[in-house]
Order: sequence, then structure tokens, then C-alpha cells
Amino acid sequence: MKKVIALTAAVACTLAACAPAGSNTGTQQAAQGGKKEISFLVFETPNLTPQYWDEAIKRVTDKHPDILVKKLVAPSAGERNAYAKQLLASGQLPDVMQAIAPSGFAESGNLYAWSEEELENYTHPRSNPLGGKIYQLPYNSQPTPLVYYNKKLFADAGITAPPKTYAELLEVCAKLKAKGVNPFVVGGGGKDAFAAGYIWIALVGADVYGKQPDFLVKRRAGQARFSDPVFVEATQKFAGLVERGYIDKAGLSRDYPSTEKAFLDGKGAMYPMGSWFAAAADTGKPGFEVGVFAWPTDDGKVVVPTYTGGGPIVNAKSKNLEAARTFALEFNQNAANNDVLVKSDAAIIAIKGYTPPPMGPVYNATLDVVKTGQAVNAFTVETGDDSLLPGVGDKVFAIAQEIIAGKTDGAAAAKALDEEWVKAGGQ
Repeated sequence: MKKVIALTAAVACTLAACAPAGSNTGTQQAAQGGKKEISFLVFETPNLTPQYWDEAIKRVTDKHPDILVKKLVAPSAGERNAYAKQLLASGQLPDVMQAIAPSGFAESGNLYAWSEEELENYTHPRSNPLGGKIYQLPYNSQPTPLVYYNKKLFADAGITAPPKTYAELLEVCAKLKAKGVNPFVVGGGGKDAFAAGYIWIALVGADVYGKQPDFLVKRRAGQARFSDPVFVEATQKFAGLVERGYIDKAGLSRDYPSTEKAFLDGKGAMYPMGSWFAAAADTGKPGFEVGVFAWPTDDGKVVVPTYTGGGPIVNAKSKNLEAARTFALEFNQNAANNDVLVKSDAAIIAIKGYTPPPMGPVYNATLDVVKTGQAVNAFTVETGDDSLLPGVGDKVFAIAQEIIAGKTDGAAAAKALDEEWVKAGGQ
């Protein structure tokens, strides 16, 4: 309840400072010499700073001086989807929204569907369709998560190579714990509940989607349940790591930036996190070498949960739809913007002909892992017809917090997720 109140207050505060889409902006346009004004919803992280967004927006408006952009900032990265839904409910949906899941917006006719011509420059133009249409520009591929690890702590524990199977992972954890080292750094505190979910996301990718890539499609059709053995077993592995003391429960008090800092400060050996962490590892220069591997499967097959999308969605009812479309396309396809995004957030740009700038060893090692693995969807990150029902992703993170706290096991967690699915309108 406190979160809802805080979020509503944040919405009210932001709207008071910005002319939202859907309002009468004619006077403002006249005052700006006929410029077309659009609002742009973004979110900030340790990598995506206010300066990053301001400079990226300016590169676009320098090229399109007839567009005036009002920037909106979500309360946090993890709350950006809920924030956008608050804006929609109040009739204040922004013109352009970066990395907002289109599910829950497109079905009611609120989003612009990109044409084949507008998508022709993208490597994976049909990523995450909703009803056969593409609403989010698929410009960035993000493995979510991989496992980044402290090579010094591994070596000190007598570990000479990253694990290739789940049995080997358990052996690695045991050796680290025997040396007094926390095996896994996790988060999930405060507004960043999503940071509790990465081990679960990794396990679902490796053990569920690696065997049944269409599991969530079947779940939507009522042909599968989270309480099915394949999902329960994956979830129980998460609970089992907690039971063995391999996951530090104190991590639940850390927000996302504090979780990243804890790993970079050497407070744990392994950090399951999205590929964007490679930027922090390369630029932060911790006092140890950082390695990376895919979450191990039982048989050693390399599976990489990956999401390709992350680009803008556009309000189909925008007063200045043409300007919003133009801005969104240029924002994603601007080479200088993408160079900065690669350097700041370790993006893997999925646009034809794009060549990334020279990068550091952790980014390059991340690419090597991606090239060797089977790509599957990343649980909770899907945004198309095979995505979670609206609002269920937040329930996943809340249940993940319960698992880390030792308050539930795999079977109970899966049952609770089925119940949340039904509450959200699913079968």
C-alpha cells in the first residue's frame, strides 16, 4: 500500500512539472516557433544517468530541431512499467516511452504498431509480437542474466574454472562457503524488488525454457502450470541454494546500486545479472578480474536467457504522432547514441550494419558467452504474446524475496504464482 501511495504521489509530482501527451499543446508549440512537443518517459540506473539521457535526447533534437522533448523520469527502473500504467490510468500516457513492456497498453489500442519498412534496419524485426504486430523497437539484445564472478575469490578457494554443470556449481558454492566467502551476491531491497529475481530467472531459462521454449505460451493457453514438475524443480533449486546458505539473506536490504557495489567491493563471489553489468565491471575497475559464464544446466548445455527489444513504444493517440515516431526511430538508430549506450550500458545493438566501439574485456567475454549458447526467452522480461500477464512480473519478484528470506519452497512458490496468474485474469 505504501508503494502505491508513493508511486501515485510521484506521478502527480511529475505531471505537475511537465506538459503531458494528450493535453492541448498548441500554445506551447506557438511559443516555441511551431516546434512539435512530445513527452519522453525514461528511467535512470547507475549506468543510465541523467546526463546520458539528456545528451542522447539532444543528439536527436539537434538532427530534428522541429521536435521539442519534455523528459519524464520513472521513480526507479523496477517501477517504470507500473509508473507508465499509472500515467495511462490518469489519461497522461507519454508520447514516447523507453523500455516499457507494451503488454497491457497495446491491447487497448494505445500503442502505435511499427510497419515493416520502419523495422527493416533491425536484426530481429519480429521480436516480441503482440497479436502479430510489433509495438516496441527491437534494438538491443540483453542476456538476462549471466553469472559474473570474482576470479580472485575463485582462485583463493581452489576453483580453477567456472562450472559447466549444475552439480559443478554446487561444488563451487561449497568450496567458497568453506573459505568463508559468500557464493552469491543478490539484492531486492526497497524499490528494487526485481534485483531479487535474477537467480530464479536464470534457473527458469536453463531448466524450463531450455527444455520447453514455449512454456509460457502454453501457460497462457492453460496447457501448462507453474506447479508443473519442470517449473517446480527449477524453483526448488533456487530455494535449495538458500537452504544451503549459498545466498546471503542480508541482500534483501540492498537496492540495485548497492547490490552492484557489493559485488564490485568483493563481498561475494558470483553476481547473476544482466549483460549491462559488463559496463560497470569494465569501467569500475574493481580490485579483481571479472569473469562470466552462463547459468549451468544439468547436462552442461549452454543456455542464455536473452531479451531483444528495449526500444521505445509510442502512444498511438499522441497529439504529435509523426514527431513521436520520428524521435523514437532516430533515438534508437542514431549511431552516436548507440556508441554511448554500448559504453555506458554494455548494450548489444541489434541493428543491421552497426559496429560497436572498442570495449573492455568483460564486455568482450560477455559476447563470447552469448555466441556459444542457445538463446531462449528471459523469464519476466518477455513482452510479446508469450509474456507474463500484466502485473504478474512484480509478483514474481515478491515471491523471489520470500524464497531468499527462507519463507517458502519451490512447490509453494509455484502454487502462489499460479494463484497470482488467475488473479491477473489467466487460466
